[in-house]
Amino acid sequence: MATKPTEAFAEYLEKIDDPLQKERLENILNWVHDTFPNLGMRIAWNQPMFTDHETFIIAFSTAKAHMSVAPEMPVIERFASKVVQAGYTHTNQLFRIPWKVPVDYELLKEIIEFNIADKAECTTFWRK
Repeated sequence: MATKPTEAFAEYLEKIDDPLQKERLENILNWVHDTFPNLGMRIAWNQPMFTDHETFIIAFSTAKAHMSVAPEMPVIERFASKVVQAGYTHTNQLFRIPWKVPVDYELLKEIIEFNIADKAECTTFWRK
């Protein structure tokens, strides 16, 4: 069983051609793991994901101009103004961190903490 994000997500990370994008995503994945060591790690739907008691918490993916962060629709709705204040754009399901914009780790922490607490009694992978 992989104990570090670079091991758990190696298959995904190997496919990132840009070394700076790869390093940035690795840093974020390591930060999530270090900050929330009880979260599970897996690749699903072709993206690195963190889970809590087998329920989805957050996922990350890369694109040419940005990194996508997917915490589920209710979380986007709740944190939309903070996402915009951080300089990010969002859809109903995810927000985008441009490669040249700083990562707001405090916002990520708030989002992950919210999902862990809000889904504490959740018995399904996704919210119903």
